[in-house]
Amino acid sequence: MPRYIVERTFDAELAIPRSTDGAEQCLAVVHRNEREGVTWVQSYVSDDRHKTFCVYDGPDPEAIRRSSTGNDLPIDRITQVRVLDPYFHF
Repeated sequence: MPRYIVERTFDAELAIPRSTDGAEQCLAVVHRNEREGVTWVQSYVSDDRHKTFCVYDGPDPEAIRRSSTGNDLPIDRITQVRVLDPYFHF
């Protein structure tokens, strides 16, 4: 399955509560992604909490776009990536 980095910019500061509500919000995203065959692996959040860099596995960029639209999440850019392990030669 191809892997992608999805860059997002949020107008307001990203705030996912550390509570049952926050967990439920994240699970709702995961379940909606499943409809498109997309898996949210993890995300990195900028210090100002306005930008995220999200790692996704999915069949193609269009599936990720559909999933993001269904989750009401913005997309700045989708880039297909591969792992570069700095220790591969040892």
